[in-house]
Amino acid sequence: MNIGPWESISGQYRLLPGQLPSIVGQRPILDSGRLGRLLRGQGLEQLGRTLASVFTLCAHAHCSAAEWAVACARTGQSQQPSPEAQVQLWLETARDHLRSIALDWPQRLAQPIPPAQALGWLRGCPLPLVAPRARSDAAAAQAMLRDLRLWLEREVLGQAVSTWLVAHREPETLARWCDARAPRLLPARCLADGFAMAQGLTPPQRGLNALDPDPAIQTRQLLDLARGLGNEGEFAQRPTWLGECAETGPWTRLRDRARPVPHSAWTRLSARWMELMEIAAAEPGAADQQRAPLLSCGALPLAQGQALAWCEMARGLLLHWVQIDPQGAVLDYRVLAPTEWNFHPEGALARAVSALPLGATAAAQTLAAAFDPCVACTVQPVATGAVDGA
Repeated sequence: MNIGPWESISGQYRLLPGQLPSIVGQRPILDSGRLGRLLRGQGLEQLGRTLASVFTLCAHAHCSAAEWAVACARTGQSQQPSPEAQVQLWLETARDHLRSIALDWPQRLAQPIPPAQALGWLRGCPLPLVAPRARSDAAAAQAMLRDLRLWLEREVLGQAVSTWLVAHREPETLARWCDARAPRLLPARCLADGFAMAQGLTPPQRGLNALDPDPAIQTRQLLDLARGLGNEGEFAQRPTWLGECAETGPWTRLRDRARPVPHSAWTRLSARWMELMEIAAAEPGAADQQRAPLLSCGALPLAQGQALAWCEMARGLLLHWVQIDPQGAVLDYRVLAPTEWNFHPEGALARAVSALPLGATAAAQTLAAAFDPCVACTVQPVATGAVDGA
């Protein structure tokens, strides 16, 4: 596949409806130990800057995972991020959801809308789509989440977020709300316009359920993924869980494991909107210790100087594997991001795209929005010859 200099780092994917292969592309920085070589010798501060430049869309989650992984590798002790760090994760996950909804949905789920018009519904939103370079402290993060909730209640929902969530959990009730709000609210319009098509797209779901309410089971399953990352050179590009492809996203959260629902492309899409509301409604410090956290995160030690960190972020479950030297500098580094699960060439998305009629561009765009890649993704309606990279 011919790619430009920037894509050689960030990567790109193309969907080919009705064809095999149906997904072409990759993120080259994850290939053949390239990321580990790039990061070798770096300390934590430089490591964070480099990861933020490579994984730009979800930079905060990557920097946090790196911090937890390195701390765990240095101490040999499991890491449970502080409540303040978890609030930061909530804030940046909300920002990532808001950015994807505001910038990607209007292009993939509706007739293309001029950017100025597409962003009009965000007027007055207290959460900028681009994160500041300096990380907010815990008090500022809590204040921004509170302001986000108040803005949503006043300008978007017209009622308390917690009340709205209770009334709109079921897909049918949410769809009716979107249809009623579509003339005045762009995200509702995108969901309403895409409902008929997206509800009919039902890729088989096999969630990446590596996290588990039982800590012993969770540790065992994370260690299995760590072995794949550490020992198999292509695992970060073509991951499997228990020998099979899996998917990850807001619809596969640990906290929702007790109430599984059949998922279509539409419920995968709407899960992002619902999680934005759930984060806005969350009360820091009021978590029920008997329930799974809003967004699970942590790190566990592996061999000497090795650790695995994880966090549930906007696009799904993120994993960082690190090996450091006695001075704390990186010897090797691996990242397994949600896009590589969801855009696996043999995964649920790939099978759904290949099953589409030849040239079904709109349906493929809807599926792309549902699985939400963190790199460029285009749809090639009809092959003009041999597929590049096939």
